[in-house]
Amino acid sequence: MAMEEKIQMGSHKLTLQNRGSVMLTGVKDVVAFDENQVVLDTELGLLTIKGKNLHMNRLTLEKGEADLEGQIDSLAYSSNESLHKSGESLFNRLFR
Repeated sequence: MAMEEKIQMGSHKLTLQNRGSVMLTGVKDVVAFDENQVVLDTELGLLTIKGKNLHMNRLTLEKGEADLEGQIDSLAYSSNESLHKSGESLFNRLFR
């Protein structure tokens, strides 16, 4: 069984190391991204990461994985219902 097949739907993992890097699984989409804030649609809701000099080292939506670096100031989860009602993510709008 391949590694990506082992990740079950609904599974989400967040690893924060020294407030400087975040490794995530269960990422479905990137909703918004700039150097001070990243909003991700995850299997468990929207995740807002705030900080400074944030940048994405790796994003593999097929596997649901993302790695970020920068100064992490806060992590907050919220419902993703309003996102699904609006219908489109940032990437969908960019790559029409």
